[in-house]
Amino acid sequence: MGLGMCLSLWLSGCATPAGVPAAPASTASTTSTANSPTALPIETPVALNPLATERPVLLKPQSNLGLTPSIDIWERIRRGFAMPDLDNDLVRNREQWYASRPDYMLRMTERSRPYLFHIVEELERRKMPTELALLPFIESAFNPQAVSSANAAGMWQFMPATGKYFDLKQNLFRDDRRDVLESTRAALDYLQKLYNMFGDWHLALAAYNWGEGSVGRALARNKSQGKPLNYSDLSMPNETRYYVPKLQAVKNIVAQPEAFNAQLPLIQNHPYFKSVPIERDIDVAVAVKLANVSLEVFKALNPSMKRPVILAAGTPQLLLPWDNATVFENNLQAHANLPLATWTAWQAPRTMKPEEVAQQLGMPVDQLRSVNGIPPKMMVKAGSTLLVHRKGPLDNDVKVQLADNGQLSLAPEIVLKRISVKARKGDSLASLAARHGATAANMAAWNNLKINSPLTAGQGLDILVPSQAPRRVAKAPGKSPQRQAPAAKRQAPNKAKR
Repeated sequence: MGLGMCLSLWLSGCATPAGVPAAPASTASTTSTANSPTALPIETPVALNPLATERPVLLKPQSNLGLTPSIDIWERIRRGFAMPDLDNDLVRNREQWYASRPDYMLRMTERSRPYLFHIVEELERRKMPTELALLPFIESAFNPQAVSSANAAGMWQFMPATGKYFDLKQNLFRDDRRDVLESTRAALDYLQKLYNMFGDWHLALAAYNWGEGSVGRALARNKSQGKPLNYSDLSMPNETRYYVPKLQAVKNIVAQPEAFNAQLPLIQNHPYFKSVPIERDIDVAVAVKLANVSLEVFKALNPSMKRPVILAAGTPQLLLPWDNATVFENNLQAHANLPLATWTAWQAPRTMKPEEVAQQLGMPVDQLRSVNGIPPKMMVKAGSTLLVHRKGPLDNDVKVQLADNGQLSLAPEIVLKRISVKARKGDSLASLAARHGATAANMAAWNNLKINSPLTAGQGLDILVPSQAPRRVAKAPGKSPQRQAPAAKRQAPNKAKR
């Protein structure tokens, strides 16, 4: 066999990745309860794609494949494109939207600089399409501190319940939905799970946005009506209908930036950060100083930190720019016998006022409230974890159990109890509230009503009153006060699913 033929066969083997997905993850389900343009809590689908089969992911032919290493990260991403292209008017619409905002595109792509290399490495290691490295552009514009109106967080936008399912810790000290390494691991686990479930990347992306149960039901409807089972043929919310076209538009711009008059910043094809182990609790301010980096850079790489101290038991590593990691390690070694943390964790033995806690621990109450986010007229419930000064008997590193599970629970200084009342003929929320020493707005909130909702005679409503103070009911002229039914437990209304 000639050398040319050998080389040709070798190159053709390189150009066809092993795209068969790994074994699916656990399919234990939770229920989606929020409308979010983000990764939703997991639902068990009613029906999976009947046409889904185990299939390889085929790489599109690329003229630049070969022995030449990638010059920058964008070229490396292009070489790993493996999803079928979507080509429709929605894609054209989103292309025009992004192309008409070059400043936004440049800011967004520049913001991705610290993270892209790691994400692409993970995708290639898992043999997943590198288009997925562009998904945080759609989810969060690559902002790890992004929080949606539905409380999805991080650059991959995990909802709290989905984050817990994928073992993303959310406690007093950190939120791993924002963590660069952990959120990327969880997002790729979830996306691979969805691909294994539906056998189609477009459907997997729709499920990431809309929920796997919603996609499963949409497929079942189409099947029962004899309709196609493709992404573009499903009936779905407008947000999900634009979701894959957005990713396709960004993919097209990355593939041919010159065609859209777009400018991509040069991002070298090498690691931006290095993981550095820590064995002792350390203040964020001290870590920043020892690493010789700005606080802004430190937070961009360690966005999961929620407090001014990093607990080694819960966060045994820091991410630092590659060169600064060596500086940090050398300076940390030089501080081996010096204190690194001025804060520690403390658990309340009983329900206490902040003033009591501050007096017991010898720190200003205003500082205690500020660092722990305790509003006025609130008490710290028994078992709550607080961040406090590290001194005396509290001069120890925090244990794993507390570092991983610390939560702060608050209770109002005036404890309220729920009672039930009945509306009279002609009552409104305002008149009923005035009669019971409340406000119409509170009455509406307590009963899940609009403030101008009409009331009917005999309609039962709930009111919150101080548990220790007797409730005074003003007598209406010529009428005796109504006997109140005992307080009833109300089941919280189910939140509407999208």
